[in-house]
Amino acid sequence: MSFFKYFQSAIIISIVLVSGLLKAESNVIPAISPVEAEQLFNKKKAVIIDVREDSEWKEQHIPGAIHIPLGQLPERLTELKQYKDSPVIAQCRSGRRSAQASDVLKSAGFSYVYNMEGGLNAWDKAGLKTE
Repeated sequence: MSFFKYFQSAIIISIVLVSGLLKAESNVIPAISPVEAEQLFNKKKAVIIDVREDSEWKEQHIPGAIHIPLGQLPERLTELKQYKDSPVIAQCRSGRRSAQASDVLKSAGFSYVYNMEGGLNAWDKAGLKTE
C-alpha cells in the first residue's frame, strides 16, 4: 500500500471515529445539582418530572413537579409533548430511577434533558422547599 493510500485510510478511519464519539457525546445526559435544578425551574421555566412511586409522592414532593412513576413514563410521554423543547429535569429519591427516566425522555426526542443528582434526598439536604 502506498503512503498516500495509507494516509487516506487513516484519515477516513479518524473521521469515522470522531463522528461516532461526537454522536455518543450528544446522547450524554447532564447531571445537575438540586440548586441548579431549582434555578432552571424558577428562571428558565424548566419542568421537573418526579418518577417516584405514588406513596413516595404523597409523602413529599417538589412544588410544581409533574408526577409520573418511572414504570408509567413510556406510555405517558404524550402528556409531556408540550415540553419537548423545554428544559426537563428528571428527579427521584436518589438519582437512579431519574437516570433511567432521562434516557427514556432523551430517546423520545426531548431536547434538553437533565438528571437531578441525589434526587429528593439531595434536594432536602440543600434545604429546598417541598410539600
